[in-house]
Amino acid sequence: MSTKQTITIAHGDGIGPEIMKATLSVLDAAGAPLEYEEIEVGEKVYLKGITAGIEDSAWESLLRNKVFLKAPITTPQGSGYKSLNVTTRKTLGLFSNVRPCVSYHPFVKTNHPVMDVVIVRENEEDLYAGIEHRQTRQVAQSLKIITMPGSEKIIRYAFEYTKAHGRKKLTCMIKDNIMKITDGAFHSIFKTLAKEYPEIQAESYIVDIGAARLADSPERFDVIVTLNLYGDILSDIAAEVSGSVGFAPSANIGDRAAMFEAIHGSAPDIAGKDIANPSALLLSAVMMLEHLGLGTYAATIKNAWLRTLEDGIHTADIFTQGTSKEKVGTQAFALAVIERLGQKPQTLPVYAAEATPIPVLKPSLPLPKEKTLYGSDVFVDTVCESLDELNAFAERVKDALPAHISLQMISNRGLKVWPVAAATPDFFVDHWRCRMIGENLTTTDLAQILVQFAEAGIEVIKTENLYLFDGVPGFSLAQGQ
Repeated sequence: MSTKQTITIAHGDGIGPEIMKATLSVLDAAGAPLEYEEIEVGEKVYLKGITAGIEDSAWESLLRNKVFLKAPITTPQGSGYKSLNVTTRKTLGLFSNVRPCVSYHPFVKTNHPVMDVVIVRENEEDLYAGIEHRQTRQVAQSLKIITMPGSEKIIRYAFEYTKAHGRKKLTCMIKDNIMKITDGAFHSIFKTLAKEYPEIQAESYIVDIGAARLADSPERFDVIVTLNLYGDILSDIAAEVSGSVGFAPSANIGDRAAMFEAIHGSAPDIAGKDIANPSALLLSAVMMLEHLGLGTYAATIKNAWLRTLEDGIHTADIFTQGTSKEKVGTQAFALAVIERLGQKPQTLPVYAAEATPIPVLKPSLPLPKEKTLYGSDVFVDTVCESLDELNAFAERVKDALPAHISLQMISNRGLKVWPVAAATPDFFVDHWRCRMIGENLTTTDLAQILVQFAEAGIEVIKTENLYLFDGVPGFSLAQGQ
């Protein structure tokens, strides 16, 4: 008899307790050798005044058991509450979010009957770093954080996943025609690593046209690797066009731990009505069983679930006249899956659990050797409502600079407006980027700028040093520069 493994579970909010109950009933009926340690996360914890949505004692369970099966939670709006999902992923180092999106035609209605796409999403960085500032009365910023090691880690994982699962193509989706430094770095690492996997077809798409083609022709894709925000959006698109977000599971994988959850929300509007579809959480549990090396149980449950779909036993969200035979609630659907344990689908492909572990490889690509200080972008809060006022402001800036540092340009909302731009924008905001450059600069020189600006009454709200890396600029030009 297998030794039971303890996993941490959270019943969540809204429909969470209902679909977790259904999922655990199937796991237990299948004989999965698991024990459950429950923690409380989500809305009740938030409303205690804990803005992270999780108490310190819960981390002890997660760090001890290293596997977390989580139902959806509700994050109260406003008041500084942080996303529990993002916090958990970052705290546990769950760098990879794997989201399979499969169509189950003809038993689930879809316009794309041939679809089997896996989205591998970077899980810790990008805009989800959550670093935001209100800088002036008119301007707020959010920092997009992309690291070379983090990008390499997720891209390597995606190539290894593609290889281990016998898939043939990996598509990288980025927006490096605009974000040349951040998305550009991700794309460059993808192209470099692709050379190490010649058996895998590697291709790239700008994310906007990539998303359009994913929605229109998902069968052209196999595995997609992308940045955090794009992956969040793309996986919901893919899940919806496959037939239902209610079927979309996800695995969050790291070096030390893993979390498994449905990608849909807590749906409080239908909570307590016993009508929610538990499939996404159940399929997440199947991915969890594979992660734990319990592939036999995973296959048994997945095949029983497929047979249930074939037999037309459907929850309300996918019930279709002519295809479906019986509309059932959450717990009745789980019972139907339990009744079919040991059976296999007759039309849909029989599921064979993936047994190949996906290696998590440490970053190894070389980094630049030389980092040279080139200048600084100094952001200033001031009001200029005309070109005359802007030119006067530029003269004030130049007068406040040390002699060996020059003002190269000024931008407003990312557009170069000084020296004279090709066209004047409709309006200026009170947030100005002043780019300073000079030879043989030191950080002391840049500190002197701040001192002299303060003496001149120029309000500095932020600075960003400009560097060359092995002679290559590590900064972007302004629009129109």
